[in-house]
Amino acid sequence: MRKLILAAVAGTAFALAGCSEKTEDAAATAADSAASDAAANVDAAASDVSDTAADAASGAADAAATAEASAQGETPEEAKKD
Repeated sequence: MRKLILAAVAGTAFALAGCSEKTEDAAATAADSAASDAAANVDAAASDVSDTAADAASGAADAAATAEASAQGETPEEAKKD
């Protein structure tokens, strides 16, 4: 009877150890996936910021050319050439 109980306890321990390893693998996979998603989101955000900065710089140049053109009585295209 004692041997049967000991065998049952040992079998349960092995079963739990196997589940734990599977759980660790699943957790590692989930962590890798989350890291990949985070990296992709950072790249996308950086791209959006870069595009926004380029748009703002272009808009500022256009506004400056328009202001100069108005002050000097010329077209914005002429002011951009100056």
